[in-house]
Amino acid sequence: MIIYDYEVRDIDGRILSMRDFSGRVVLIVNVASKCGYTPQYTGLQKLYEKYKSEGFVILGFPSNEFAQEEPGSNKEILSFCKQQYGVTFPLFSKTTVLKDNPLYTYLSQGVLVKWNFEKFLINKEGKVVKRFDPKIQPKDIEDDIRSLL
Repeated sequence: MIIYDYEVRDIDGRILSMRDFSGRVVLIVNVASKCGYTPQYTGLQKLYEKYKSEGFVILGFPSNEFAQEEPGSNKEILSFCKQQYGVTFPLFSKTTVLKDNPLYTYLSQGVLVKWNFEKFLINKEGKVVKRFDPKIQPKDIEDDIRSLL
């Protein structure tokens, strides 16, 4: 299996195929607006702006599973991300990452997501190549991203 085998809902509720991101280096992050790691949005946006023209994309999946740190609606989440952090990378509908999410079941490969802002780096072929703890700052994974571009 690869990430391209899955469908997801974007922040506006439209179903998208992960195939839309084929041939790109992808960083998938479960995000939250009221988390101690929320300031990572700044670093994520910087990475996205720096490498998007080279075929890199970040996909943000809001989740409210960890201490209810993402209580807002999709509309509120989108507004917060744009206004507070200038986020322009794709965001998706609020989802679960611990259960009942086929994409995250594949990504986590039996090891549960620890907290908000856990990151999965996907190569151009759609396979997970690295997983990063929520504490790892976006700037600290830049070399890993560059090596796949």
